[in-house]
Amino acid sequence: MMNGRRLALMQILDSRKKYTARELAERFGVSMRTIQRDLDYLQTIGVPLYAEVGAGGGYRALPNRLMPPLQLNQSEALGLFMLLQLLELVPDFPYGEIRSHLADHYYSSLPLDTKEQIDRIGDHLAFIQRAAVIPAPWTTLILEAAMEKRRLSFDYSSSGGIKITQAFPLGLYYEQGCWYVPALKDERTLLYRADRMHNVCKLDATLPELQTMKEWMKQEDDRERVQVSLQFTPFGARVAQTDPDYDLITDDRWEGLVPHQELPFLARKLLRFGPEVRVLQPPALRSLVAGLLRQAAEQYAHDEDVTS
Repeated sequence: MMNGRRLALMQILDSRKKYTARELAERFGVSMRTIQRDLDYLQTIGVPLYAEVGAGGGYRALPNRLMPPLQLNQSEALGLFMLLQLLELVPDFPYGEIRSHLADHYYSSLPLDTKEQIDRIGDHLAFIQRAAVIPAPWTTLILEAAMEKRRLSFDYSSSGGIKITQAFPLGLYYEQGCWYVPALKDERTLLYRADRMHNVCKLDATLPELQTMKEWMKQEDDRERVQVSLQFTPFGARVAQTDPDYDLITDDRWEGLVPHQELPFLARKLLRFGPEVRVLQPPALRSLVAGLLRQAAEQYAHDEDVTS
């Protein structure tokens, strides 16, 4: 069975250093026979130990080894399963196999009363995903490439069609149902949608000086910005406050600085509020929204001509 000494032994071997059986026995103050039984036990439960014989030999753990077992109290175990339920809403979570492993294997090892409490929580707790779930099966590979600072090759689907692309990913971030990949291409950092990346593979080329995504996100956006003022109806304000972009609404009004290049995108986002919002500033944004509304109205006017 797993005791404190065997757990500590597993953690020591996981350090990637090599230890002889004698060094391990002396470290734990036990006999060589006892430490050998501990090593045999770890191998039987799946810890992939590698033994080298002869002078300079010893024991070490191989890659893809098993990690030390979770040791949680009941409150922590309940919190873990609620967290797993929440993660189920995030499609293609990197290393996502952890969800099914913990939900099945770890659950089966819990005491009966803890299992029953987890089941009861499931009857009274739900997480709802409002954003569209868009598959992005390459997230683990992309994240590994970012950590290794390696170049990726992938086919990218854009409005202009599918293009074969190579770039160095900085990392991943998840927002409103989509995974996004900032990546360095031709000395420019571009933003890709992970669900539009296909046939992704890592290349040999590396870039040791590549910045991390954390560093990239801290950089100031030096694009020219314009002042935007939006006046919502009371109902529109309640709807808008569910969107992180409009969480700072005061007296049904939102104001902020927006990059000039983002105005067309913002205009399309505002369409979903219909008559519940009015653009006060800038005139360019007001014109964009008005033009989109006219296009929408013309589509319905055409339908009326056909049916009349």
